Amino acid sequence: MNDPLLYSPTALRPAQVNTQSLGRLKISITTAAGFTPVAGARIRISYMGNPDQVIEELTTNDSGQTDTIELPTPNRDYSLEPEANQPYSQYTLTVSAPGYEDLVVAGTQLLSGQTAIQDIKMAPSRNNPAGRDIVIPAHTLYGEYPPKIPEDEIKPVNESGEIVLSRVVVPETVIVHDGPPSDAAANDYYVPYGEYIKNVASSEIYATWPEAAIYANVLAIMSFTLNRVYTEWYRNKGYNFTITSSTAYDHFFVYGRNIFENISRVVDSIFTNFLSRPNVRQPILTQYCDGQRVTCPDWMSQWGSKTLADQGYSAIEILRHYYGDTIYINGAPQISGIPSSWPGSNLTIGSRGEKVLQMQEQLNRIAQNYPALPTIAADGIYGPATAAAVRKFQEIFNLPATGVVDYPTWYKISQIYVGVSRIAELN
Repeated sequence: MNDPLLYSPTALRPAQVNTQSLGRLKISITTAAGFTPVAGARIRISYMGNPDQVIEELTTNDSGQTDTIELPTPNRDYSLEPEANQPYSQYTLTVSAPGYEDLVVAGTQLLSGQTAIQDIKMAPSRNNPAGRDIVIPAHTLYGEYPPKIPEDEIKPVNESGEIVLSRVVVPETVIVHDGPPSDAAANDYYVPYGEYIKNVASSEIYATWPEAAIYANVLAIMSFTLNRVYTEWYRNKGYNFTITSSTAYDHFFVYGRNIFENISRVVDSIFTNFLSRPNVRQPILTQYCDGQRVTCPDWMSQWGSKTLADQGYSAIEILRHYYGDTIYINGAPQISGIPSSWPGSNLTIGSRGEKVLQMQEQLNRIAQNYPALPTIAADGIYGPATAAAVRKFQEIFNLPATGVVDYPTWYKISQIYVGVSRIAELN
Protein backbone atom coordinates (compact mmCIF):
# COMPACT_ATOMS: atom_id res chain seq x y z
CA MET A 1 0.00 0.00 0.00
CA ASN A 2 1.30 3.47 -0.81
CA ASP A 3 -0.92 5.38 1.59
CA PRO A 4 1.16 6.67 4.53
CA LEU A 5 0.41 4.24 7.35
CA LEU A 6 0.81 6.14 10.58
CA TYR A 7 0.46 3.18 12.90
CA SER A 8 1.35 -0.44 12.44
CA PRO A 9 0.11 -2.67 15.27
CA THR A 10 2.25 -5.43 16.67
CA ALA A 11 1.24 -8.84 15.37
CA LEU A 12 -1.09 -10.61 17.74
CA ARG A 13 0.82 -13.29 19.61
CA PRO A 14 -0.64 -16.64 20.68
CA ALA A 15 -0.87 -15.55 24.33
CA GLN A 16 -3.14 -12.64 23.39
CA VAL A 17 -5.89 -14.69 21.78
CA ASN A 18 -8.80 -16.00 23.80
CA THR A 19 -8.97 -19.77 23.55
CA GLN A 20 -12.69 -19.54 24.35
CA SER A 21 -13.28 -17.28 21.32
CA LEU A 22 -13.08 -18.87 17.90
CA GLY A 23 -13.32 -17.65 14.34
CA ARG A 24 -13.63 -19.77 11.22
CA LEU A 25 -11.33 -19.82 8.20
CA LYS A 26 -11.93 -21.22 4.73
CA ILE A 27 -9.24 -21.00 2.04
CA SER A 28 -9.84 -21.08 -1.71
CA ILE A 29 -6.94 -21.31 -4.18
CA THR A 30 -7.11 -20.70 -7.92
CA THR A 31 -4.59 -19.98 -10.65
CA ALA A 32 -3.34 -16.41 -10.96
CA ALA A 33 -5.74 -15.77 -13.83
CA GLY A 34 -8.58 -17.05 -11.68
CA PHE A 35 -11.42 -19.53 -12.32
CA THR A 36 -9.23 -22.62 -12.36
CA PRO A 37 -8.95 -24.30 -8.96
CA VAL A 38 -5.60 -25.54 -7.66
CA ALA A 39 -6.17 -28.97 -6.14
CA GLY A 40 -3.71 -30.54 -3.71
CA ALA A 41 -2.20 -27.25 -2.55
CA ARG A 42 -0.65 -27.43 0.91
CA ILE A 43 -1.32 -24.61 3.38
CA ARG A 44 0.59 -24.25 6.64
CA ILE A 45 -1.02 -21.90 9.15
CA SER A 46 0.89 -20.11 11.90
CA TYR A 47 0.41 -17.11 14.14
CA MET A 48 1.59 -13.93 12.45
CA GLY A 49 4.98 -13.05 13.88
CA ASN A 50 5.83 -16.72 14.51
CA PRO A 51 5.75 -18.38 11.08
CA ASP A 52 7.90 -21.36 12.09
CA GLN A 53 5.34 -22.65 14.61
CA VAL A 54 2.76 -24.35 12.39
CA ILE A 55 -0.57 -24.77 14.20
CA GLU A 56 -2.66 -26.20 11.33
CA GLU A 57 -1.94 -27.79 7.97
CA LEU A 58 -4.56 -28.09 5.23
CA THR A 59 -4.83 -29.41 1.67
CA THR A 60 -7.19 -28.17 -1.04
CA ASN A 61 -9.78 -30.43 -2.70
CA ASP A 62 -10.75 -30.64 -6.39
CA SER A 63 -12.45 -27.25 -6.11
CA GLY A 64 -9.26 -25.69 -4.75
CA GLN A 65 -10.81 -25.31 -1.30
CA THR A 66 -10.01 -26.41 2.21
CA ASP A 67 -12.31 -27.52 4.97
CA THR A 68 -13.52 -24.73 7.21
CA ILE A 69 -11.50 -24.75 10.43
CA GLU A 70 -11.75 -22.91 13.75
CA LEU A 71 -8.91 -20.81 15.16
CA PRO A 72 -8.57 -18.69 18.31
CA THR A 73 -9.50 -15.00 18.20
CA PRO A 74 -9.73 -12.15 20.69
CA ASN A 75 -13.00 -11.61 22.53
CA ARG A 76 -15.88 -10.56 20.27
CA ASP A 77 -16.63 -7.57 22.51
CA TYR A 78 -13.40 -5.90 21.34
CA SER A 79 -14.97 -5.40 17.91
CA LEU A 80 -18.20 -3.92 19.27
CA GLU A 81 -16.76 -0.83 20.97
CA PRO A 82 -13.89 1.44 19.88
CA GLU A 83 -11.02 0.63 22.22
CA ALA A 84 -7.29 -0.08 22.27
CA ASN A 85 -7.55 -3.88 22.16
CA GLN A 86 -7.00 -5.46 18.75
CA PRO A 87 -10.30 -7.23 17.97
CA TYR A 88 -9.04 -9.70 15.38
CA SER A 89 -6.34 -12.35 15.30
CA GLN A 90 -3.81 -12.47 12.46
CA TYR A 91 -2.45 -15.61 10.85
CA THR A 92 0.26 -16.34 8.31
CA LEU A 93 -0.54 -18.80 5.50
CA THR A 94 2.35 -20.44 3.67
CA VAL A 95 1.10 -22.04 0.46
CA SER A 96 2.80 -24.49 -1.88
CA ALA A 97 1.61 -26.60 -4.81
CA PRO A 98 3.47 -28.58 -7.50
CA GLY A 99 4.06 -26.42 -10.56
CA TYR A 100 3.32 -23.13 -8.76
CA GLU A 101 5.35 -20.48 -7.02
CA ASP A 102 5.23 -20.70 -3.21
CA LEU A 103 3.24 -17.88 -1.69
CA VAL A 104 2.95 -16.36 1.79
CA VAL A 105 -0.09 -14.44 3.01
CA ALA A 106 0.76 -12.64 6.25
CA GLY A 107 -2.01 -11.06 8.30
CA THR A 108 -5.22 -12.96 7.46
CA GLN A 109 -7.72 -11.49 9.91
CA LEU A 110 -10.18 -13.56 11.96
CA LEU A 111 -13.02 -12.22 14.09
CA SER A 112 -14.79 -14.14 16.82
CA GLY A 113 -17.84 -16.04 15.58
CA GLN A 114 -17.32 -15.08 11.92
CA THR A 115 -16.18 -17.02 8.85
CA ALA A 116 -13.22 -15.51 7.02
CA ILE A 117 -12.74 -16.48 3.37
CA GLN A 118 -9.16 -16.23 2.12
CA ASP A 119 -8.90 -16.36 -1.67
CA ILE A 120 -5.38 -17.00 -2.94
CA LYS A 121 -4.14 -16.84 -6.52
CA MET A 122 -1.04 -18.86 -7.42
CA ALA A 123 1.26 -18.20 -10.37
CA PRO A 124 2.86 -21.02 -12.38
CA SER A 125 6.48 -21.52 -11.38
CA ARG A 126 7.70 -20.77 -14.89
CA ASN A 127 6.61 -17.16 -14.41
CA ASN A 128 8.98 -16.79 -11.45
CA PRO A 129 7.30 -13.57 -10.22
CA ALA A 130 9.15 -11.50 -7.64
CA GLY A 131 7.59 -10.04 -4.54
CA ARG A 132 4.18 -11.71 -4.85
CA ASP A 133 3.88 -12.41 -1.13
CA ILE A 134 0.98 -10.58 0.49
CA VAL A 135 1.01 -8.61 3.73
CA ILE A 136 -2.41 -7.52 5.02
CA PRO A 137 -2.10 -4.28 7.01
CA ALA A 138 -4.20 -3.12 9.95
CA HIS A 139 -7.94 -2.70 9.64
CA THR A 140 -8.94 0.96 9.27
CA LEU A 141 -10.86 0.89 12.57
CA TYR A 142 -7.70 -0.25 14.38
CA GLY A 143 -4.78 1.28 12.52
CA GLU A 144 -4.51 4.96 11.71
CA TYR A 145 -4.90 6.20 8.14
CA PRO A 146 -5.26 9.62 6.51
CA PRO A 147 -8.82 11.04 6.73
CA LYS A 148 -10.86 11.61 3.59
CA ILE A 149 -10.49 14.86 1.71
CA PRO A 150 -13.97 16.44 1.56
CA GLU A 151 -15.71 16.56 -1.82
CA ASP A 152 -19.14 17.60 -3.04
CA GLU A 153 -21.56 14.67 -2.94
CA ILE A 154 -22.96 15.61 -6.36
CA LYS A 155 -20.56 16.46 -9.15
CA PRO A 156 -21.39 19.38 -11.46
CA VAL A 157 -22.94 18.34 -14.76
CA ASN A 158 -22.64 21.65 -16.62
CA GLU A 159 -18.97 21.20 -17.45
CA SER A 160 -18.24 19.77 -20.89
CA GLY A 161 -17.05 16.18 -20.65
CA GLU A 162 -17.63 15.92 -16.91
CA ILE A 163 -20.37 13.27 -17.12
CA VAL A 164 -19.84 10.71 -19.86
CA LEU A 165 -22.40 7.99 -19.07
CA SER A 166 -26.08 8.40 -19.90
CA ARG A 167 -27.19 6.08 -17.09
CA VAL A 168 -25.81 4.27 -14.09
CA VAL A 169 -24.14 0.98 -15.02
CA VAL A 170 -22.66 -1.53 -12.58
CA PRO A 171 -19.23 -2.24 -14.08
CA GLU A 172 -17.91 -5.73 -14.56
CA THR A 173 -14.56 -4.65 -13.10
CA VAL A 174 -13.02 -1.60 -11.49
CA ILE A 175 -9.38 -0.62 -11.88
CA VAL A 176 -7.97 0.10 -8.44
CA HIS A 177 -4.85 2.27 -8.20
CA ASP A 178 -3.00 0.99 -5.13
CA GLY A 179 -2.01 4.34 -3.68
CA PRO A 180 -2.83 8.05 -3.99
CA PRO A 181 -3.55 9.31 -7.52
CA SER A 182 -0.18 11.04 -7.86
CA ASP A 183 1.84 7.86 -7.20
CA ALA A 184 2.68 6.75 -10.72
CA ALA A 185 4.65 3.74 -9.40
CA ALA A 186 1.66 2.18 -7.62
CA ASN A 187 0.15 -1.01 -9.04
CA ASP A 188 -3.22 -1.02 -10.79
CA TYR A 189 -5.48 -4.02 -10.08
CA TYR A 190 -8.41 -5.13 -12.23
CA VAL A 191 -10.98 -6.28 -9.68
CA PRO A 192 -14.54 -7.59 -10.25
CA TYR A 193 -16.90 -4.93 -8.92
CA GLY A 194 -18.58 -7.11 -6.30
CA GLU A 195 -15.24 -8.46 -5.06
CA TYR A 196 -13.97 -4.89 -4.73
CA ILE A 197 -16.94 -3.90 -2.54
CA LYS A 198 -16.49 -7.01 -0.34
CA ASN A 199 -12.79 -6.25 0.06
CA VAL A 200 -13.39 -2.62 1.08
CA ALA A 201 -16.21 -3.47 3.50
CA SER A 202 -14.09 -6.20 5.14
CA SER A 203 -11.24 -3.66 5.45
CA GLU A 204 -13.34 -0.83 6.89
CA ILE A 205 -16.06 -2.28 9.16
CA TYR A 206 -16.25 -5.32 11.42
CA ALA A 207 -18.26 -8.36 10.35
CA THR A 208 -19.48 -8.73 13.95
CA TRP A 209 -21.63 -5.60 13.66
CA PRO A 210 -25.45 -5.77 13.36
CA GLU A 211 -26.71 -6.54 9.88
CA ALA A 212 -28.37 -3.13 9.47
CA ALA A 213 -25.03 -1.39 10.04
CA ILE A 214 -23.33 -3.68 7.52
CA TYR A 215 -26.03 -2.96 4.92
CA ALA A 216 -25.79 0.80 5.52
CA ASN A 217 -22.02 0.85 5.15
CA VAL A 218 -22.04 -1.40 2.08
CA LEU A 219 -24.62 0.87 0.41
CA ALA A 220 -22.44 3.90 1.15
CA ILE A 221 -19.36 2.18 -0.29
CA MET A 222 -21.25 1.11 -3.43
CA SER A 223 -22.80 4.52 -4.03
CA PHE A 224 -19.43 6.26 -3.64
CA THR A 225 -17.81 3.76 -6.03
CA LEU A 226 -20.56 4.07 -8.65
CA ASN A 227 -20.24 7.86 -8.50
CA ARG A 228 -16.58 7.46 -9.43
CA VAL A 229 -17.62 5.11 -12.26
CA TYR A 230 -20.49 7.27 -13.51
CA THR A 231 -18.56 10.53 -13.55
CA GLU A 232 -15.37 8.86 -14.80
CA TRP A 233 -13.79 11.01 -12.13
CA TYR A 234 -10.18 9.95 -12.53
CA ARG A 235 -10.26 9.42 -16.29
CA ASN A 236 -11.43 13.02 -16.68
CA LYS A 237 -8.29 14.00 -14.78
CA GLY A 238 -6.05 12.07 -17.15
CA TYR A 239 -5.65 8.86 -15.12
CA ASN A 240 -6.30 5.34 -16.40
CA PHE A 241 -7.99 3.91 -13.31
CA THR A 242 -11.42 3.95 -11.69
CA ILE A 243 -10.62 4.49 -8.02
CA THR A 244 -7.71 4.44 -5.57
CA SER A 245 -6.89 2.54 -2.38
CA SER A 246 -6.02 5.79 -0.61
CA THR A 247 -8.28 6.56 2.35
CA ALA A 248 -7.64 10.25 1.74
CA TYR A 249 -9.35 10.08 -1.65
CA ASP A 250 -11.44 6.91 -1.78
CA HIS A 251 -11.68 3.58 0.08
CA PHE A 252 -9.22 1.20 1.70
CA PHE A 253 -8.74 -1.69 -0.72
CA VAL A 254 -6.13 -4.32 0.24
CA TYR A 255 -4.92 -6.58 -2.54
CA GLY A 256 -5.10 -10.23 -1.46
CA ARG A 257 -6.86 -9.72 1.87
CA ASN A 258 -9.51 -12.08 3.23
CA ILE A 259 -13.19 -11.13 3.24
CA PHE A 260 -15.95 -12.21 5.62
CA GLU A 261 -18.76 -14.52 4.62
CA ASN A 262 -21.63 -12.44 6.02
CA ILE A 263 -20.33 -9.27 4.36
CA SER A 264 -19.97 -11.21 1.10
CA ARG A 265 -23.60 -12.31 1.25
CA VAL A 266 -24.83 -8.79 1.94
CA VAL A 267 -22.95 -7.51 -1.12
CA ASP A 268 -24.26 -10.35 -3.29
CA SER A 269 -27.84 -9.50 -2.33
CA ILE A 270 -27.69 -5.74 -3.15
CA PHE A 271 -24.72 -5.21 -5.46
CA THR A 272 -26.75 -3.26 -8.07
CA ASN A 273 -27.99 -0.69 -5.53
CA PHE A 274 -26.76 2.82 -4.82
CA LEU A 275 -27.99 5.96 -3.04
CA SER A 276 -29.85 8.73 -4.84
CA ARG A 277 -31.48 12.09 -4.28
CA PRO A 278 -34.63 13.29 -6.11
CA ASN A 279 -33.98 14.59 -9.62
CA VAL A 280 -30.29 13.67 -9.47
CA ARG A 281 -29.18 11.04 -11.96
CA GLN A 282 -25.74 10.27 -10.55
CA PRO A 283 -25.13 8.05 -7.50
CA ILE A 284 -24.39 10.14 -4.43
CA LEU A 285 -20.74 10.40 -3.35
CA THR A 286 -21.40 9.14 0.17
CA GLN A 287 -18.33 10.01 2.22
CA TYR A 288 -17.91 8.75 5.79
CA CYS A 289 -15.40 8.51 8.63
CA ASP A 290 -14.83 6.24 11.61
CA GLY A 291 -16.44 8.72 14.01
CA GLN A 292 -13.78 8.25 16.68
CA ARG A 293 -10.29 9.19 15.51
CA VAL A 294 -11.88 11.41 12.86
CA THR A 295 -15.25 13.13 13.21
CA CYS A 296 -17.39 14.22 10.27
CA PRO A 297 -20.67 15.96 11.20
CA ASP A 298 -22.02 15.99 7.61
CA TRP A 299 -21.11 12.38 6.77
CA MET A 300 -21.86 8.94 8.15
CA SER A 301 -19.93 7.80 11.20
CA GLN A 302 -19.03 4.12 10.95
CA TRP A 303 -19.05 3.57 14.70
CA GLY A 304 -22.18 5.72 14.90
CA SER A 305 -23.92 3.49 12.34
CA LYS A 306 -23.19 0.52 14.56
CA THR A 307 -24.67 2.32 17.59
CA LEU A 308 -27.83 3.21 15.65
CA ALA A 309 -28.20 -0.39 14.48
CA ASP A 310 -27.93 -1.50 18.11
CA GLN A 311 -30.87 0.81 18.81
CA GLY A 312 -33.00 -0.86 16.13
CA TYR A 313 -32.49 1.52 13.20
CA SER A 314 -32.81 -0.06 9.75
CA ALA A 315 -30.16 0.50 7.08
CA ILE A 316 -32.13 3.26 5.33
CA GLU A 317 -32.90 4.92 8.69
CA ILE A 318 -29.19 4.95 9.49
CA LEU A 319 -28.37 6.47 6.11
CA ARG A 320 -31.08 9.13 6.43
CA HIS A 321 -29.88 9.97 9.93
CA TYR A 322 -26.55 11.01 8.43
CA TYR A 323 -27.31 12.07 4.85
CA GLY A 324 -30.82 13.50 5.30
CA ASP A 325 -34.39 12.39 4.65
CA THR A 326 -34.16 12.86 0.87
CA ILE A 327 -31.69 10.00 0.41
CA TYR A 328 -33.18 6.81 -1.04
CA ILE A 329 -32.00 3.47 -2.40
CA ASN A 330 -31.94 3.15 -6.17
CA GLY A 331 -30.95 0.32 -8.50
CA ALA A 332 -28.87 0.16 -11.67
CA PRO A 333 -30.78 -1.35 -14.60
CA GLN A 334 -27.66 -2.58 -16.38
CA ILE A 335 -24.75 -4.80 -15.32
CA SER A 336 -21.77 -4.76 -17.63
CA GLY A 337 -20.40 -8.08 -18.88
CA ILE A 338 -23.37 -10.25 -17.83
CA PRO A 339 -24.74 -12.26 -20.79
CA SER A 340 -28.37 -12.20 -19.66
CA SER A 341 -30.31 -10.34 -17.00
CA TRP A 342 -31.99 -11.81 -13.92
CA PRO A 343 -35.25 -13.57 -14.91
CA GLY A 344 -37.23 -11.63 -12.29
CA SER A 345 -38.14 -14.55 -10.04
CA ASN A 346 -36.36 -17.54 -8.49
CA LEU A 347 -35.68 -20.62 -10.59
CA THR A 348 -36.47 -23.81 -8.69
CA ILE A 349 -37.77 -27.35 -9.18
CA GLY A 350 -40.62 -27.15 -11.68
CA SER A 351 -39.30 -24.06 -13.49
CA ARG A 352 -38.98 -24.36 -17.27
CA GLY A 353 -37.88 -22.33 -20.22
CA GLU A 354 -35.06 -20.44 -21.86
CA LYS A 355 -33.62 -18.99 -18.64
CA VAL A 356 -33.38 -22.46 -17.11
CA LEU A 357 -31.66 -23.76 -20.24
CA GLN A 358 -29.17 -20.90 -20.24
CA MET A 359 -28.36 -21.46 -16.57
CA GLN A 360 -27.88 -25.22 -17.14
CA GLU A 361 -25.52 -24.59 -20.06
CA GLN A 362 -23.51 -22.15 -17.99
CA LEU A 363 -23.22 -24.61 -15.08
CA ASN A 364 -22.00 -27.32 -17.47
CA ARG A 365 -19.30 -24.98 -18.80
CA ILE A 366 -18.24 -24.11 -15.24
CA ALA A 367 -18.06 -27.85 -14.42
CA GLN A 368 -15.21 -28.19 -16.91
CA ASN A 369 -13.09 -26.11 -14.51
CA TYR A 370 -14.67 -27.37 -11.28
CA PRO A 371 -14.92 -31.18 -11.44
CA ALA A 372 -16.88 -31.38 -8.18
CA LEU A 373 -19.76 -29.74 -10.02
CA PRO A 374 -21.89 -32.45 -11.72
CA THR A 375 -22.77 -32.18 -15.40
CA ILE A 376 -26.51 -32.06 -16.01
CA ALA A 377 -28.91 -32.38 -18.94
CA ALA A 378 -29.38 -28.99 -20.57
CA ASP A 379 -33.08 -29.42 -21.35
CA GLY A 380 -34.67 -26.27 -19.92
CA ILE A 381 -36.38 -28.26 -17.16
CA TYR A 382 -35.42 -27.57 -13.53
CA GLY A 383 -35.45 -31.03 -11.96
CA PRO A 384 -33.72 -32.61 -8.94
CA ALA A 385 -30.41 -33.04 -10.82
CA THR A 386 -30.33 -29.34 -11.68
CA ALA A 387 -31.16 -28.44 -8.07
CA ALA A 388 -28.29 -30.67 -6.87
CA ALA A 389 -25.85 -28.99 -9.29
CA VAL A 390 -27.00 -25.54 -8.17
CA ARG A 391 -26.57 -26.56 -4.54
CA LYS A 392 -23.02 -27.74 -5.21
CA PHE A 393 -22.24 -24.52 -7.07
CA GLN A 394 -23.50 -22.52 -4.09
CA GLU A 395 -21.32 -24.53 -1.71
CA ILE A 396 -18.22 -23.91 -3.83
CA PHE A 397 -18.83 -20.18 -4.20
CA ASN A 398 -19.91 -19.40 -0.63
CA LEU A 399 -23.61 -18.86 -1.22
CA PRO A 400 -26.44 -20.31 0.90
CA ALA A 401 -26.79 -23.90 -0.38
CA THR A 402 -30.53 -23.87 -1.13
CA GLY A 403 -30.58 -25.45 -4.59
CA VAL A 404 -32.64 -22.45 -5.76
CA VAL A 405 -31.32 -19.95 -8.29
CA ASP A 406 -32.09 -16.67 -6.56
CA TYR A 407 -30.81 -13.21 -7.49
CA PRO A 408 -27.28 -13.60 -6.01
CA THR A 409 -26.89 -17.12 -7.44
CA TRP A 410 -27.97 -16.10 -10.96
CA TYR A 411 -25.35 -13.37 -11.14
CA LYS A 412 -22.64 -15.47 -9.53
CA ILE A 413 -23.22 -18.23 -12.12
CA SER A 414 -23.05 -15.57 -14.86
CA GLN A 415 -19.85 -14.08 -13.43
CA ILE A 416 -18.05 -17.41 -13.13
CA TYR A 417 -19.29 -18.54 -16.57
CA VAL A 418 -17.89 -15.38 -18.20
CA GLY A 419 -14.61 -15.88 -16.30
CA VAL A 420 -14.05 -19.52 -17.31
CA SER A 421 -15.07 -18.79 -20.91
CA ARG A 422 -12.55 -15.98 -21.20
CA ILE A 423 -9.78 -18.08 -19.70
CA ALA A 424 -10.55 -20.78 -22.30
CA GLU A 425 -10.35 -18.18 -25.10
CA LEU A 426 -6.98 -16.95 -23.85
CA ASN A 427 -5.64 -20.50 -23.79
